[in-house]
Parts: sequence; structure tokens; C-alpha cells
Amino acid sequence: MKVWGHIADCLKRSGACALVTVARADGSTPRDDGARMVVTPDGGFYGTIGGGTLEFETIRRAVTAIREGAASFMLQNVSLGPDLGQCCGGRTQIAIEILTASSLEMAEALSRKEAERHPFSTEAHVVNGVVQPRRLLSASPTSRISLQHDQGTGNQLLIEQFGSRRRELYLFGAGHVGKAVVLALAPLPFNVTWIDSRAGQFPVAVPGNVWKVANSDPAAILDQAPDGAFVLAMTHSHALDEDIMARALLHQRFDYCGVIGSKTKRARFLKRLKARGLTDTLTANMVCPVGVTTVRSKEPASIAAGIAVDLLVRDEARNHQQAAAGGGLAQKLTLGQ
Repeated sequence: MKVWGHIADCLKRSGACALVTVARADGSTPRDDGARMVVTPDGGFYGTIGGGTLEFETIRRAVTAIREGAASFMLQNVSLGPDLGQCCGGRTQIAIEILTASSLEMAEALSRKEAERHPFSTEAHVVNGVVQPRRLLSASPTSRISLQHDQGTGNQLLIEQFGSRRRELYLFGAGHVGKAVVLALAPLPFNVTWIDSRAGQFPVAVPGNVWKVANSDPAAILDQAPDGAFVLAMTHSHALDEDIMARALLHQRFDYCGVIGSKTKRARFLKRLKARGLTDTLTANMVCPVGVTTVRSKEPASIAAGIAVDLLVRDEARNHQQAAAGGGLAQKLTLGQ
């Protein structure tokens, strides 16, 4: 969710809103730390902190605070079982920040930053229960939100990360399945560079996480792809799919190289790729068939759903591997004095 885009719109429309953030989540909770909502003065909202009684009560508190008419920042500790009667059993800390029209210029600036493809971080002092204007940080924090004591000023320092970490996916082919895959991935953590040699194949409107590229030599686009990207080929031509896979595998720097097809197509591709000089070690990294193969339907939307699930599982697994190699998952920081 583009948090600051919604905040800017709310401030222009009604002059106030609330930014709600799960500041800490321990045990079994509906959402992890960093989950956010934007609440409007009439009780409308964007995003979710997990639904249920926790969300309902948080919205009610946020609306009450908005109607008091002043900027503010508060933290609330909630035990889901004893406090709300929920069965989750965990504990969570909720941050509620009330923003007023005076924050519009800052919100619009952060909204423009949010429109970029990568996460960003901010810091701001909290003085007398009010968050001061945020400034951008060059380094990323180890958690989505933390509140620390600033020894220099004696105030609290609120450090936050906005935007989601997204896997770069290079999707080749704008046919029926390609179009369905783009829609299936729209709400998921992927930035999709969608490539086809036929510009007329692309729909006019695409989801906000998609960038269309028409190129007469689609495989050459891989030279611009970042390390760790996912590559998925499903073009109108098996020969072109083969060229894309050969180039992707030779790069030896992508975390996933998949091509749509059957076991027969895989066998033929392996033979042809070896004839091109690719070793068994390289060709072993080609995924074909792609997606959740237990889904038997050949409807484009069903195929796309299986592909989306498989890519999401692989993305999460790769992120955990990288976190473990880097010394463990990011440590959660306790909020409060």
C-alpha cells in the first residue's frame, strides 16, 4: 500500500487522518510489525492491521483522536486474548499518529518518493507527543519501525521504513497467460518488467507494479536486469523462450529462471541448451514446468494463480536464506521509553 499517497489525499480532502502502524508483534498476531493503515475522519480506511476486533477498536480510537483536532502520537499495548477476547494469544503494540493539514507538503513529498520502486527510510523527533517533520535517511534501519532515545536532544527519535521490498521479475510474453500472471502478481511483492517484441500485445492499462517494455530483441533486456531477479519466459515462440533461457542461465546471477511448458518441452530445451554449450550445472537451474503443477486447469487465470503461489514461496525462501547468510533475521526493536 502506498501509505503517503493515501495520507496526502486525505489531508487535501478532509484536513486530517491517522497513520496506524503495528509497531511490535509478539506471538500469534494477525499482522507482523510494520503493517499499516490510514484512517479517515469518518472511519474509512486504507490497508489493514489484520481485521477483527483489534482493527475495529483501533479504528475507533483513531477516529476519536482525529476529531480532537490536533496532531499527536500515541502507543498502545494490546494483549489480544485478555484485552480483546481474540483467540490469537499474542501481544501487539499499535502506534497511532494523527496528521493534520500542516503535514500536507511533507506527505506529498514522501508520496513522490513512495512512487519509486524501492523502499525508503525516514527519521523524525517526537516532541511533546507530536511527530516533527520527517527527513529521509540514506541507510535502511533493521526494523520497519523503532522509537529510540536521542541523547543529543533528549527527545525520542522515530525511525521508519516505508514501501515494501519487492522482487524484480522479468516477465517475457504478453499473451493470455502473461496477462493473467500480471494481474495475479498485482497485489504481491514483485516489480514486474513486462517484455514483448510486439508492442500491440500489451493492454493499455496495467497494475502499478508493472513496467511495459517493447523490444525487438527481448533477451537483450536481461543484460540490464539486477542480480537476484526472477526471470520467467512465456512468449509466443519456443525459439525465443530458448534464447531467453540460454541468456538468463549464462548470466549465473538470477535467483529463478523459469519457462512455461511441459516435461517434454523441458527435455527438448535441455538437449538444445547443452548443444549451445551450457553445462549440466547451468541447465539444472532451469525451472520447467513452472508454477504449482498440481493445478490441472489450463485456464490462463488458473495457470497464473499457480505461478504466483510458486514465485511467492520461492521469493520468501530466498529472502530467508539471504537473511540467515547475513547473520540472522532483522532484530525487532522495542518501542517506548
